[in-house]
Amino acid sequence: MSDAKESPRDWRDTVFLPKTEFPMKAGLSEKEPAILARWEKIGLYQRLRSERAGRTRFLLHDGPPYANGDIHMGHAMNKVLKDIIVRSQTLMGKDAPYVPGWDCHGLPIEWKIEEAYRAKKLNKDEVPPAEFRAECRAYAANWVGVQREQFKRLGVLGDWEDPYLTMNFDSEAIIAGELLKFAMEGQLYRGAKPVMWSPVEKTALAEAEVEYEDVVSTQIDVAFEIVEAPNAPGLVGAHAVIWTTTPWTIPVNQALAYGPDITYVMAPDEEGRMVIVAEQLFTEFQRRRAGKNGLQAFGQFKGSDLAGAVARHPMHHLGGFFAKPRPFLPGDFVTTDAGTGLVHMAPDHGEDDFLLCKAHGIDPVFAVEGDGRYRDDWLWPEDKSLSVINKKLVAPDGPICNDLRDVGALLSARNDESTRHSYPHSWRSKAPIIFRCTPQWFIPMDKPAGNVAVDVPAPMGMGVPMQTGNGPTLRDLALDAIARTRWVPEKSRNRIHAMVEGRPDWVISRQRAWGVPIALYVNRQTGDYLRDPEVNARILAAFRAGGADAWFAADHQALLGEKYDLADYEVINDILDVWFDSGSTHVFTVEARYGEGVRADLYLEGSDQHRGWFQSSLLESCGTRGRAPYEAVLTHGFALDSQGKKMSKSLKNVVDPLKVIDESGADILRLWVAQTDYFEDVRIGKEVLAGTSDAYRKLRNTFRYLLGALDGFTDAEKLPVARMPELDRYIVHKLAALDTELRAAAEAFEFNRYSRALTDFANEDLSAFYFDIRKDCLYCDAPADPKRRAYRTVLDLLFHALVRYAAPILSFTAEEVWQARYPDEDSSVHLLEWPELPHLATDLLAAEWETVRRVREAVTEAIEPHRRAKAIRSSLEAEVTLHLEPEIAVRVQPLDMQEICITSTVHYGDPANGEGLATVRPTGNHKCGRCWRHLPEVAEDGALCDRCAGVVG
Repeated sequence: MSDAKESPRDWRDTVFLPKTEFPMKAGLSEKEPAILARWEKIGLYQRLRSERAGRTRFLLHDGPPYANGDIHMGHAMNKVLKDIIVRSQTLMGKDAPYVPGWDCHGLPIEWKIEEAYRAKKLNKDEVPPAEFRAECRAYAANWVGVQREQFKRLGVLGDWEDPYLTMNFDSEAIIAGELLKFAMEGQLYRGAKPVMWSPVEKTALAEAEVEYEDVVSTQIDVAFEIVEAPNAPGLVGAHAVIWTTTPWTIPVNQALAYGPDITYVMAPDEEGRMVIVAEQLFTEFQRRRAGKNGLQAFGQFKGSDLAGAVARHPMHHLGGFFAKPRPFLPGDFVTTDAGTGLVHMAPDHGEDDFLLCKAHGIDPVFAVEGDGRYRDDWLWPEDKSLSVINKKLVAPDGPICNDLRDVGALLSARNDESTRHSYPHSWRSKAPIIFRCTPQWFIPMDKPAGNVAVDVPAPMGMGVPMQTGNGPTLRDLALDAIARTRWVPEKSRNRIHAMVEGRPDWVISRQRAWGVPIALYVNRQTGDYLRDPEVNARILAAFRAGGADAWFAADHQALLGEKYDLADYEVINDILDVWFDSGSTHVFTVEARYGEGVRADLYLEGSDQHRGWFQSSLLESCGTRGRAPYEAVLTHGFALDSQGKKMSKSLKNVVDPLKVIDESGADILRLWVAQTDYFEDVRIGKEVLAGTSDAYRKLRNTFRYLLGALDGFTDAEKLPVARMPELDRYIVHKLAALDTELRAAAEAFEFNRYSRALTDFANEDLSAFYFDIRKDCLYCDAPADPKRRAYRTVLDLLFHALVRYAAPILSFTAEEVWQARYPDEDSSVHLLEWPELPHLATDLLAAEWETVRRVREAVTEAIEPHRRAKAIRSSLEAEVTLHLEPEIAVRVQPLDMQEICITSTVHYGDPANGEGLATVRPTGNHKCGRCWRHLPEVAEDGALCDRCAGVVG
């Protein structure tokens, strides 16, 4: 008979380990397309509309991106955030349809077609307009299709088969109809005002189409000789000095502005002339004259002394326009912040200039053409072949400066880093823009509504609106609507309020080809536009039948009808500002689909849309309906690179969302969006995404554990919450608290808060605490044991809650998790509603268990030094003595602290021992061969404890 000692039995086959085929490796980039295909197969979006019919509706109106290229990270961030909100509202039981849309008109698309022409050395102006517009339509349609698939790949659920497009015939008809509403109320006029103009694109631009870049400009000081000064005869012969950063405007100067309360001084220069500048700016003026002798100022006088004074243009010898006197005009905008305290006035090229000159009967001369060159009949400068944005024209040695230098009027000219400043550029061509006075169509901001206005003939046949109404102005209505709207975050209210409060009249005309025309007829004699409901009806019928193209190919006499003679009317072919298009989308998307007068619950776009879509929608709706088109507006920041810099191809720091999806999956991108503080600018890069991936893995592991631990679970195993041990009831309470927090965060659209609460609960309350404690019960207790049944009941509750909570953010993973447990071909986690949880009065229990958790944390900290010293390999090998104050001990002692702390034993000692809350030593108990706990009843290592012996029989 052998004396060899038998090896202890391997009890692993008796342990109830979790079982699941749900993989830890996500493989999202491969799985997500299949999930998308399944959603389409089961008609998920349509089923949601059917099942939610009649419920409280939540409408998020989609702001239209331009259909002109692959999506970028800003698009991805925006669409994902919208989808998260729509899915969360759906989860809360609402009917939350999502209708995506696209902006199909305007310069961004037209510019792309022009670029293609230029590459072929073709001139767009030589192409028939109908052909050019058809190319624009086809280009937009192609990119709508491309972007649609890219947005769907992000997991965005919506009515992709029936989106709204601004170039649909019905949409174009409605856009034209909305404009005609303004016209019928007299809230439209044609006038000449300086507007932002792109010489490259040959069109007016809206503020939202402009971006600012630092440039080095030529800055000059120019002397204007005073020839009359009735209030100060001693100033005759002196030279008033102006300073400007736009030398090209000197040829269209018509006046000089002064500050009545500013103190001015005179000083003789090297030529013996007396020059005049503001006293506060005299030193700065001398610095600009570097290399010349210093000037000595004398003879202070107030700007008001310049009233009635007249100067002559430096190029007066050319005669004609330049020989006319240049009056001095008082300007409240003249300051001593920079320059000379005297401002040259070119009403063609500045709003302040225009208004001041207009008030004194001085009209613009329209010297600069649409391409930025001076008129052929203009006398000066000689070189008119150069555009005003061409640096050669305005260089210190360019034609303008040289001519001024030749007549002795140029006192300084600099073009170096000291003259760098911010300057507006076209966001499409990236070229500098100018302010240019041109005949344009405007919607007035300050004309009272209520009566139809009559346009009064003005120079060049341009009508101006009479103030005949007696109601609130468009500005009044818009500011009131801003006050009544919910703004998220609240600080954004102040931003749009300031923008609307100070904005000029809305320039709605563009000199382009692709878009909705301003469908008006203007009387050639009166300058007034025709207001006739019958004519409007015929125009809109033509638009519905043939789209905006119908206007350009129309039989206009037929549209006018028998009452009017086409020979008496000018047909307007200007294109509507594309922001008017997008500002009207609420009409043909929200109202057309859900009923007249229905408003969107939410608009959501980037912070730049306070001057763009948020504002154009507000003004359009206030002008036609007297209120905002939205109940709430959410503003998010921009997506920057990992260093906080704007993404740019030239900087090679662009993070492509399509590449992220291909490499990591859309759910990683979705979780990144949810985790950011998107009310501010956010960062993304490899390190940021690595952190997101780590957070995702932890959440995925939580679901994997739940699926495995619930293997074989049935309703028969469930226990009522009231019969559960304290720990399980405490977790149910924590789940209920999480539920409340998540619902509040979803209602506040704060998904950073939402995702943080969800991940913290999964990581800290479950994985690091509840699962850690109860895994022994799951693995080793008998299946019928009440504690194990309670645990599995709570796990089932957790599963059904957490998979729903995660679904709005991790839309693909939540579906994968749901299908892993309920592999029904027609089911989907996204058809479910917010979980219903048992309600328990557990506040006192929760507070007590927070104390228990602190004790547990103290034990873990006390064990760690022994683990590092390798005196203890596992907490199960530790014997712990707790030194608790009586009020804590009375709560803790009745509990199984060995199980809670995952230790061999727990004893209680004197709280005043001076050794801390917990002291630790290695246990002398043997290790159970099945549950691995070190217990007194285990006779030797590998034998079974009483509990395990009972389970295995």
